[in-house]
Amino acid sequence: MRAICDFHIHSKFSRAVSQDMEPSTLSLWAKRKGILILGTSDFTHPGWLKELKEKLEPAEAGLFKPRDGLATRFILSSELSCIYTKNNKTRKIHLLILAPDFHTVEKINAQLAWSSNLNSDGRPILGMDAHDLAKLILETDERCMVIPAHIWTPWFSLFGSASGFDTTEECFEELSDKIYAFETGLSSDPEMNWKLSQLNNKTIISNSDAHSPSKLGREANVFEMDALSFDEISTIIKQNDKEKFKYTIEFYPEEGKYHFDGHRKCNISFTPAETKKNNNICSVCHKPLTIGVLNRVDSLADQEADKTGRVPFKSLIPLEEIMADVFNVGAKSKKVQDEYMRLTDVHPEFEILLDITQRGLEDLTTPEIAKGIIDAREGKVTRISGFDGVFGIISVTGRTERKEKVKAKKAEKQMGLF
Repeated sequence: MRAICDFHIHSKFSRAVSQDMEPSTLSLWAKRKGILILGTSDFTHPGWLKELKEKLEPAEAGLFKPRDGLATRFILSSELSCIYTKNNKTRKIHLLILAPDFHTVEKINAQLAWSSNLNSDGRPILGMDAHDLAKLILETDERCMVIPAHIWTPWFSLFGSASGFDTTEECFEELSDKIYAFETGLSSDPEMNWKLSQLNNKTIISNSDAHSPSKLGREANVFEMDALSFDEISTIIKQNDKEKFKYTIEFYPEEGKYHFDGHRKCNISFTPAETKKNNNICSVCHKPLTIGVLNRVDSLADQEADKTGRVPFKSLIPLEEIMADVFNVGAKSKKVQDEYMRLTDVHPEFEILLDITQRGLEDLTTPEIAKGIIDAREGKVTRISGFDGVFGIISVTGRTERKEKVKAKKAEKQMGLF
């Protein structure tokens, strides 16, 4: 059975997250996407945990299903933010936690509540060393999985240029062997991670980190499962089972908003070579640049990337984005949404993006959209890298002017310019 899994999302109780991120809507969108297993997210938040208990019921061992009868399965998950000082440097590390049952979640929450306000946010900020948090989780129930989240993001990650570490051992010490998996994040893909020998025996996973339902599955994991259960998922991840872990679904990493170095305020985007030439300094404001993922990977790389013996990956573009590119309109425009809903009423999005032939696609939609889907599968795309919080551009038409203007306006709005 093919199981597309997205373990890292957020609930309506997290900051800057859509109020539609609640169980029934998540289930409907998972069905539309073709996702079988979703992380619940945010299990440390008391209000969200109460809602999960009310709206989900036990399914297979360690998995849950909606009481409304939809086929989506949920696995208990949460992202925790650790901000602390270690070796005279401020560290900001995000960890994804997977837990096998509500009893374990309640035990974890009870221990965290002594020192943290779990009501404050679905992704709470803990003043704990990531090592100490991992120890607490694993001592509560050794079946839990502790997975460093979006490991290259500059500001909040294990290897982040601004607040991370150079090695797993620096962060997790004697627990490093218990950290089985690492999440790529949107600005890197597995091939970039293959450049680090310290990750050679680790499992590389990818998840959406979605804040709204339409973003579910923008990155995901594809398993071939004999039977659904928490233990089956755990075994596939812990053993890096290349028979059952078929591939990950990836953003083109250039689309991630921290791929290149740069300054959003100054509209400066640099490759690592350009950054080195400028001594890590912005050429406009003369302040230090935000060092992006590509540069940071290169600085820690100690081997050539080799796909031999690796879980493969497929880079895709979300269907809404392909349609917006072809139609030359916004992804949330009526034209795109009408066509998206029409197509995904017939086939799940991942079936459209991954499986249907070009001839079959042309029977479903316009030749231009069909071609765009095939081109995205084959890597025939135009790429403009994101930087310093600005998403990059991946285009199947080669048209970037409209998207650049839209993204520039969004960036200006975030900066308070209008």
